[in-house]
Amino acid sequence: MLHADAGPTEPHDHPLVRLAAAGGVATVTLARPEMRNALVPELLLDLCVALETAGRRDDVRCLLLRAEGEAFSIGLDLRRLAHEMRGPGGAAYAAELLGLLNQAMLTLMRLRQPVVAAVHGRIGGAALGLLLGADLAVACQDARFSAGYRASGLPPEGGWTALLPRIAGIRRAGAGVLLDREIGATEALDWGLVTEVAPARTFASTALDIARRIVASPSAAMHSTKRMLLGDLAAVELALEAERRAFVDAIADLEVRERILRFLQRTPEYPDERPGLQDRSGTG
Repeated sequence: MLHADAGPTEPHDHPLVRLAAAGGVATVTLARPEMRNALVPELLLDLCVALETAGRRDDVRCLLLRAEGEAFSIGLDLRRLAHEMRGPGGAAYAAELLGLLNQAMLTLMRLRQPVVAAVHGRIGGAALGLLLGADLAVACQDARFSAGYRASGLPPEGGWTALLPRIAGIRRAGAGVLLDREIGATEALDWGLVTEVAPARTFASTALDIARRIVASPSAAMHSTKRMLLGDLAAVELALEAERRAFVDAIADLEVRERILRFLQRTPEYPDERPGLQDRSGTG
């Protein structure tokens, strides 16, 4: 569960998200580095709790979203998904997974405080949604963005259809989703996915400096500006729900299951789930 540097926490042997606050900045860190921060319900639930906890704090004026390890996140944990699909609870797992992903994205957007995302390494599939939910984003020069849906046979989630077209344009979004086009940090800047690119040696300090500039600004103005920029999120919520339904429906498709297994077989470097990780229902 959530591990926080301040305030009461529920004990957890392997915290998947860490929360620390200092100087008006709440730093939320994805902490599943051995799996390249692949997304599972446990991590997404912990992320939602961390975001909501930080958002309620009056001393927090900006959130900084980052990740440990060699990648921000490779997207959904496909090994875990493949395991769940072999049992009778596959559809329920997919519904929970996508529901929590959408909740995390919407929470990021509904927070009164601006959110700065700091991304590095691989940003795959669903993980893009965490970037799209942020208000500003800094990419390390080594960042690589890719969808991977053609390879896996899964429909897009994480805002690839709900949010990406309005940020990057429908043609670019189509190239990313339909062709699995991978782009680097510089092209992501051109697409509008990130607001700044920084070399590895200054990446962390650049993101923190942006967060501190927000902290130094009038908070009421920052809150209202964020609300006006995002506008009415009702349509976004409906589009994310459409992504969730399409994903759950796809889980029942035998071809999709076979494509996921083939993808994992030909990608031996794809990380294995660490022993002992259990989901909230006791499966996994």
